[in-house]
Amino acid sequence: MHENTVDQPKLEGQLNNDSFHHLTVEELYDKERHDLSTMNPGDVFQLLRTTPDGLTTREATERLDKFGHNRLEHKEVNPIIVFLGFMWNPLSWVMEAAAIVAIGLSNGQGEPPDWPDFLGIVLLLLANSIIGFLEERQASNAVKALMDSLAPECKVKRDGEWKVMEAAELVPGDVIHIKLGDVVPADGRLISAHGQVSIDQAALTGESLPVKKDKGDEIFSGSMVKQGECDAIVIGTGVNTFFGRAAKLVGDAGDDIGHLQSILAKIGNFCLCSIAIFLVVEIIVMYAAFNYRYRRGIDNVLVLLIGGIPIAMPTVLSVTLAIGAKQLAEHKAIVTRITAIEEMAAVTMLCSDKTGTLTLNKLIVDKPTIKVYGEYDAEAILLIAAYASRTENQDAIDFCIINSLANSQDSREGITEISFEPFNPTIKRTEIVYKRNADGKVFRATKGMSHFILDLCTRNKSEEIVARLNEDVEEFARRGLRSLAVAIEEMDNETTGSGYTLIGLLPIYDPPRSDTKETIDRAIQLGVQVKMITGDQLAIAKETGRRLGMGDNMYLSTTLKNGPPPGSGYTTVDELVLHADGFAGVYPEHKYEIVQRLQALGHMTAMTGDGVNDVPALSKSNVGIAVADASDAARSAADIVLTEPGLSVIIEALIQSRQIFQRMRNYSIYTCAVTIRIVVGFSIMVFAFQFDFPPFMVLIMAILNDGTIMTISTDRVKPSPFPDQWNLFEIFSYAIVYGLWLAASTIVFYAVVFKTLFFQSRFGVEEFSADDPNNPVLHSIIYLQVSTISQALIFVSRSRTLFFLERPSVLLMAAFVIAQLIATFIAVYANWGFADMRGCGWGWAAIVWVWNIIWFLPLDGIKFMMQRLFYPRKEDISRSRRASMVSTAGSGRYYANRTHSLSHLSRPHSRMNSKLKMEPNELRRFSSVQTNHAAGILQS
Repeated sequence: MHENTVDQPKLEGQLNNDSFHHLTVEELYDKERHDLSTMNPGDVFQLLRTTPDGLTTREATERLDKFGHNRLEHKEVNPIIVFLGFMWNPLSWVMEAAAIVAIGLSNGQGEPPDWPDFLGIVLLLLANSIIGFLEERQASNAVKALMDSLAPECKVKRDGEWKVMEAAELVPGDVIHIKLGDVVPADGRLISAHGQVSIDQAALTGESLPVKKDKGDEIFSGSMVKQGECDAIVIGTGVNTFFGRAAKLVGDAGDDIGHLQSILAKIGNFCLCSIAIFLVVEIIVMYAAFNYRYRRGIDNVLVLLIGGIPIAMPTVLSVTLAIGAKQLAEHKAIVTRITAIEEMAAVTMLCSDKTGTLTLNKLIVDKPTIKVYGEYDAEAILLIAAYASRTENQDAIDFCIINSLANSQDSREGITEISFEPFNPTIKRTEIVYKRNADGKVFRATKGMSHFILDLCTRNKSEEIVARLNEDVEEFARRGLRSLAVAIEEMDNETTGSGYTLIGLLPIYDPPRSDTKETIDRAIQLGVQVKMITGDQLAIAKETGRRLGMGDNMYLSTTLKNGPPPGSGYTTVDELVLHADGFAGVYPEHKYEIVQRLQALGHMTAMTGDGVNDVPALSKSNVGIAVADASDAARSAADIVLTEPGLSVIIEALIQSRQIFQRMRNYSIYTCAVTIRIVVGFSIMVFAFQFDFPPFMVLIMAILNDGTIMTISTDRVKPSPFPDQWNLFEIFSYAIVYGLWLAASTIVFYAVVFKTLFFQSRFGVEEFSADDPNNPVLHSIIYLQVSTISQALIFVSRSRTLFFLERPSVLLMAAFVIAQLIATFIAVYANWGFADMRGCGWGWAAIVWVWNIIWFLPLDGIKFMMQRLFYPRKEDISRSRRASMVSTAGSGRYYANRTHSLSHLSRPHSRMNSKLKMEPNELRRFSSVQTNHAAGILQS
């Protein structure tokens, strides 16, 4: 118990003068005035105006208003702002400009404003925004429900009675009860202990052994009780806990422009530039060369603006990500930064913490390697070791031994305990005297540190046995296994015996999780290299690596400073970091440096972790992953939070992210190709034939296309077998080739229909006058041709092989069929005078469908030729995508509101909700060897 005896009189004077109700929160946590972590426990009760019976409900409510909930509050996003954000980006601006043109600039020469186009554009904008908003909200609710299920509970004394409530309701002055397995819900001071209390602070220090706590000691939020149970008074909640002060220290991450936003901006700019070029040329040709009337030219301008803008692109991509987040939530993975789904698809390096991530963070006996020195076999040695273990209020070793039995009840089955001596740190062993019920014989058994046990043994202690024991201990040490010796003696009575006999040596280790090896194997198959980054000993790291099939080419963290060791075969630190299987003995700054070096070498890097010591690397990595039972600090720093033990969910995240990436890539190629086919096709038709397509029909095409393409967010796609990356040159190349092919199909078809009698003479369909290139029936025919083949392009862009070999989702297929039926019926029957359109009949509709099929089939061949050109680029999976980031001053910031509410809603809100970032000069504050010093810094 810590007492500040020097300042006690001054402190008591302050307590008498300061009223708790008049103290501000800042004054209460001013270390110069009131150091709650070190002052006399009695003074803590006096200062916080509480008793061992706890607070009343009324007092707790008042303090909740004053101190806030026991968590870091997050800012709620106004749903109206989120909705309006879907209409605030450059692509939407062009559509909004088109609406202004339709209503404000189309009423010249005695003609009224273009109300149909204006209303259609507004409805299209609203439809895209509503669909995106609803899908995002639905995904947000799914993630929020999963987060709510993680809300921690605690046992607190209110109104003199013990109650169970959410940890978020705790306030300073509450009295809480914690026991074995509980996570400490807030910072506090122990006021009573029932048995020996030890607390696992690995989340704070990275050390695997629990820390003993006595009455008066401070306990930290997020640590776990490993032994005993106790009562404590809460001294800090929310931002005033150790974790909360750490969050203030490292600061909140800003809303930086993410990689996906930069990609959206570049794709949008490609479309805008394409439209702008042809728009300028078309205006010059129409008004300067052809002397078009004002209103006629405006209609053609609207065709390029409405048809060329991929207005649904931001919505489709954000809906795809939102649905992906919802699917991952169903797999018990919470996405706290929505664009991390897209970045996960490009991960080439997975750096994993060992303790609690690759392993169970629970000691077990490695039964196959038990060493036997006498007449007892391995099972008998383990059973005798269990006799020498406590069955209640166990420490980590006793728990390990007893739970290594096939049935833990066997630890006292068939014997009567006479006396038991728990572990004594001086003699390094436990001891039991027991009677075997079967024959009444009395035995004394002991287990403990090998050389202490060996010194006790007097029977059958030959030089050979001593040499074997020493060799076995050294072998276990080389393999990273802890050694526990077991000895037994038969007693003449309850106090004297015949002397101890050494019977065995138990190897103890922290085993890998059951699914870890499979997870690592699958990650490697997916092209992701896995590295172990641990603060444990090098020998332990190598043994774990061998058991997991990761390899044992591992090095101490000192090599990062001193360079590659002699004989390693590496010449630089970067080369060592790239090729090593892992590093041991690392501190937080080393983890940070390893991630930083891998990123500098061009690798998209993911990092897993569970403790505060993992926060810097989690924040630095491209995708930070907090495993199940991670501390609040780790969850807040991570981009993905796992809610079930093990790493198998990471494989699901990898596969899901690659599927999502494929959907986004397929859509990007499709939408850019449609832009090219519209602006090139209709511009050339104006230049060559003075053909004026009705802008309202382009609007109808856009509505049907968008309605169909929205379903791509749930399309069935094959994930890439290697990490993905955005290759915009490849995407734009595909789009230009596809777009020019489709534009050619329309231009050639119109030329055949208008300039020849090829179809009329063979099928008896309606003929057209050579003096009327804008016959309303021609408008219907061209509408059907453009609409149907454009939508069919999605089946080519979504497949890597022949389009009919990769089955699309039922929803996509159904949407396509419905859209084609609607387009066909409109072309056949619609007589819309306001759109200058008249039904073409079934004869022309059949001709259009056959023509489109003929032009559609070669698209697979074009795709295969493009794949041959770009296949070598796909092999280069190590290229960094960081270099493709655009400046925050660019247009990327206007796409940053995609999935904005989801990213805010999904932040963990148990006690820390803000994404953390770590400044390099603050790294050592979290070093495990400087924990006490860090506490002093944080509390100053």
